[in-house]
Amino acid sequence: MNRHEFSRRQFLGSAAATLAAPDPRKTRSYNPNMEYRRLGRTNFMVSAVSMGGHWKRIPYKPGTEEFKKNRRDVVYACLEHGINYIDACSASEVAVYSEALKGRREEIYLGFESTGARKPEIAGSLDKLKQGLDEAMKKCGQDYVDVWRLTMREQTTKNSLQEIENVAAALEWGKKTGRARATGISTHHRPWIAEAVAKYPSLEVIITPYAAGSKEKPVGSMFDAFRKHDVGFIAIKPFASGTLFASLGVPDSPTKRDDDDRARMALRYVLNCDLVAASIPGLMTVDQVKNAAAAVKERRQFDRAETARHHELTAEMWRNLPANYLWLRDWQWV
Repeated sequence: MNRHEFSRRQFLGSAAATLAAPDPRKTRSYNPNMEYRRLGRTNFMVSAVSMGGHWKRIPYKPGTEEFKKNRRDVVYACLEHGINYIDACSASEVAVYSEALKGRREEIYLGFESTGARKPEIAGSLDKLKQGLDEAMKKCGQDYVDVWRLTMREQTTKNSLQEIENVAAALEWGKKTGRARATGISTHHRPWIAEAVAKYPSLEVIITPYAAGSKEKPVGSMFDAFRKHDVGFIAIKPFASGTLFASLGVPDSPTKRDDDDRARMALRYVLNCDLVAASIPGLMTVDQVKNAAAAVKERRQFDRAETARHHELTAEMWRNLPANYLWLRDWQWV
């Protein structure tokens, strides 16, 4: 079968799936107060607000009992509020959330990173990519992966063509062998995304930024390719790594009430984009879970005062990006 024939079948299958979207009431951890969206041609119905795996500002050292309790409490709060996707984007995050989900694994869709594709010595070897998944699954006690997503190299140093071919082949192998129910990548290399999803059918899910101030390009948007190929889009960096907040993302700060308001406004804005299946903020406390879930129930359209406030906050957000996040400015138009 040549690539043209395969792509045509993919397209026809995607169109049929779009017409027959699953009943959200049958999804994992369904809660009538949460909104669920179809994750492209995977046909998973994921919560519109889901959970990113990072724990940058949690005031507990990873591995301690306080840290484990925090992650467990936050995960359980997510399940209670109908949040049913967690994106674990490193081997350490996969291990932490696998432990937190013991006994409750079937209540969640787990995004699963294994060895990653940022290391040339890993991405340069198809065998090592496969081995990395098997070892990670065994270590974490996982029988299968919901979304096996590999993280690509970004910014100034990009993956080579051979590394990209290896990643695509590894993802295809993972799905064909039943290890992964769906496959995809995380990338910050926006100019490449549209080309990649057109070329590689194993890129069913793309995890990439869409922040509180991002907008779809009127012409030449990566969203054109997402729509054409029925790609599931999971949006990261809704709060631009905390620069949206007066506290810069410190939990339970004196500005908590204002920060909560800003977080809900940002999520309302991001969820106005019909291509976003899920926005995945990092959730550090149970209160943050409750606040994120509350944003789903608020109206999406801003009134005049809210529009002005949103412009003010996002302009400040872009200005406050630290040096290691200046690249995110390229995501104002996507």
